Amino acid sequence: VQLQASGGGVVQPGGSLRLSCSASGFPLDEYAMGWFRQTPGKEREGVSCISNRDGETFYTDSVKGRFTISRDDALNTVYLQMDNLKPEDTAVYVCTRLKDWYGIGSKNLRSANGQYWGQGTQVTVSS
Repeated sequence: VQLQASGGGVVQPGGSLRLSCSASGFPLDEYAMGWFRQTPGKEREGVSCISNRDGETFYTDSVKGRFTISRDDALNTVYLQMDNLKPEDTAVYVCTRLKDWYGIGSKNLRSANGQYWGQGTQVTVSS
């Protein structure tokens, strides 16, 4: 199993980035997927997740209305569109294959629900 995140960079507040997570070694359409982020000295935070069955999505409160998660199983890729970025969004963003899908809710975004963790991509929001 390999998960490779890309698309990070430096952007001004209010800007946008689109992260991609390229998955290999397993059938993406059989798994729910999630995006987490981590900053030094803080616990890993679940950002968003998407089911594999019907595309249900969930977002942590701080990104609702600004971030959009999507997936293209044919391309083995999961995306995170991030708009209206804020300095507090600065972090390393990592995609993960989730162990299970608990329906729409925050339980999906517990770190313990992450089964495989990819290499992250740095997002820096600064003026």
